[in-house]
Amino acid sequence: MKDETVLPTGSFKVRGAIYALSVNLARAPIKEVVAASTGNHGAAVAFAGKLLGVPVRVFLPRNPNPAKVVRIRQQGATIVEAGSDLTAAIDAAGEYVARTRAFFLHDASDPDIPAGTATIGAEILEQLPAVDVAYIPIGDTALIRGVATALKMSARPIHIVGVVAAKAPAYYLSWKAGQVVETESADTIADGLAVRRPLATNVASLRDLVDEVVTVSEDEMIDAVARLRSNERLVAEPSGAAACAALIKDGKKAGNCVALVTGCNARPPFPA
Repeated sequence: MKDETVLPTGSFKVRGAIYALSVNLARAPIKEVVAASTGNHGAAVAFAGKLLGVPVRVFLPRNPNPAKVVRIRQQGATIVEAGSDLTAAIDAAGEYVARTRAFFLHDASDPDIPAGTATIGAEILEQLPAVDVAYIPIGDTALIRGVATALKMSARPIHIVGVVAAKAPAYYLSWKAGQVVETESADTIADGLAVRRPLATNVASLRDLVDEVVTVSEDEMIDAVARLRSNERLVAEPSGAAACAALIKDGKKAGNCVALVTGCNARPPFPA
């Protein structure tokens, strides 16, 4: 397992947020940075903004994960609840940015964020040079695009498995079809994977970088959360445990396998 829960804000997201905001500040002054998120990206941008001295405004869907709200508020960011899901929050953030000319650090489309997440792949190659298979969750795709790009630099072949929630299958369907397939909903306990509107450029990247995409059910993620807690003493949110759920489900893979544990910010009272 590659444990990302020990990073500031409890997820891998700070890797991309700090790098992307840093390089954009080097290009031009930024008076305010805006993020749209189900929580972990918002907390990461809030952390990066506090670190680098830039005010942050985070757009969340209504009824957000309270654990992630606490993470964002701890960093002093302004929270705006808008819309019923991530897609609506992204649209509201886009409208705000159009009015104010704030800088939108968009997790799904910012070109610099995958360079930050690629450091995970570089660390895997350093810590487990003989890796054969990597299980990586697919939310907005910045994670898997960065990690897979780094892993593909290995001299030996590494099989990349993307993991989506079965109840939020937009990127799974898009990867299979080779084009954008939107879904009407993304009603999953794995809020970090709750994407229903893929981006065409990201679909194309997944087709180039990812060898296989699999789905995991709500029960399979809950089981993985429980196993991580009891066997490894790791607290993971459902999206953070999705890659482990896929590895448990797909026990036939040969060789050295690594699964990313990407976040620990579970919505109370989950897990029990």
